[in-house]
Amino acid sequence: MNLDFSFTDLSGTFSVMDVLLSLLLAFACSLVVAWVYRATHQNVSYSQSYVQTLIILGMLIALIMLIVGSNIARAFALVGALSVVRFRNAIKETRDVGFIFLVMGIGMACGTRFYTLAVIATIFICAVIYMMYRFNFFALNVQRQVVKVQVPADGDDFTPRIDDILISSTDEYELISTESIRGGSLIEYSYTAKLQKGVKPNELINELRAVNAGQKATVLTGYDQTDM
Repeated sequence: MNLDFSFTDLSGTFSVMDVLLSLLLAFACSLVVAWVYRATHQNVSYSQSYVQTLIILGMLIALIMLIVGSNIARAFALVGALSVVRFRNAIKETRDVGFIFLVMGIGMACGTRFYTLAVIATIFICAVIYMMYRFNFFALNVQRQVVKVQVPADGDDFTPRIDDILISSTDEYELISTESIRGGSLIEYSYTAKLQKGVKPNELINELRAVNAGQKATVLTGYDQTDM
């Protein structure tokens, strides 16, 4: 008695081994992509759920490609079914979108049984991603600060002395706002500035406080705030 474990339908014929190989290879390649994503992620928005979803998505796309095969009608039906799905979680980084498309492409290659293509693409693209992370490609080393200086509203004009300090301590600066605070008793000037090499925020704050009648001076750099 001969047992036939092949599936025959309008899309063609594939064996149980084809299904297992497609799903296992999609899992392995997606796992590599997930590890590369985890190793190269730099921001605080890391999500374990997102990384696990990358692996699931790779296998799911492989399964979908096996189901669709070369049947155009089935492909359109699948598109219509998936169009009702709504995702409420916004992608936090544009880089994350690239990883989604990467595992989708790998899943499509595995599902259409282009196994060699799936392996080579996974290795090559992941190597490129890691190399860009390792050597910090395309980084723009330009750091600007926000400088806020409070001065008494009544009395002398403090702006010339503030300008002198900013000229000597920064490569460039620009006044972006002037605001009345504390019921009009103080005026706060806000500048964007690029500190000169070797000038520390604390040093700039000390110089500003020496000419603003002892009022508050603040230098904001990224997420770090130096305040006195």
